[in-house]
Amino acid sequence: MKIALIMENSQADKNEIVYKQLQEVTNQHGHTLYNVGMFSSKDAHQLTYIQLGILSCLLLNSKAVDFVVTGCGTGQGATMALNAFPGVTCGHITNPSDSFLFTQINAGNAVALPYAQGYGWGGELNIKFTFEKLFEFPLGNGYPKERAEIQQCNAKILDKIKKDITPDLIEALRRIDQTLLKNAIAHPTFQKVFFENATDMQLIKFVEEYI
Repeated sequence: MKIALIMENSQADKNEIVYKQLQEVTNQHGHTLYNVGMFSSKDAHQLTYIQLGILSCLLLNSKAVDFVVTGCGTGQGATMALNAFPGVTCGHITNPSDSFLFTQINAGNAVALPYAQGYGWGGELNIKFTFEKLFEFPLGNGYPKERAEIQQCNAKILDKIKKDITPDLIEALRRIDQTLLKNAIAHPTFQKVFFENATDMQLIKFVEEYI
């Protein structure tokens, strides 16, 4: 599985810590991890939590990555931003049990963590344990097992509803604030990960328009 870590400006200084914890876990499972950044609050190219939604949408829908790990101060803004887009199902994750239940019941493709909330002594341990439960089992196994079938059915229904609401992704992207979109796409590490891995030619051509 290809996984992208994306962080916004308010929590960018935690990138090194978060990336290290995530890398230890993904290495154990043989996943490929891309650190898209931001890498520091002083980075020349700034990302807001709203732009996390744009970048996650493009990476996931183009098949450049299979899963996105992101967040913000509370994790709430990033969760809402990502869920605003079709093809993205993001869970708000605060602890290991959240991770396990979200991946097993909802089978989403993105999570947002609250990097400023309750982050003190041992904060990096909670992040690592949360990541461990995130990737411990294949997505969508269900929990408890006797409810697995209905949970899998509901997850598919929700995915279809999002597609039905926004049937044309590129048309939807053209309707949002184009300056906001262009600034997000201009992020250099995003472009590297996107163009090296994306397989959807329509989205590739769309992103090329903004470079």
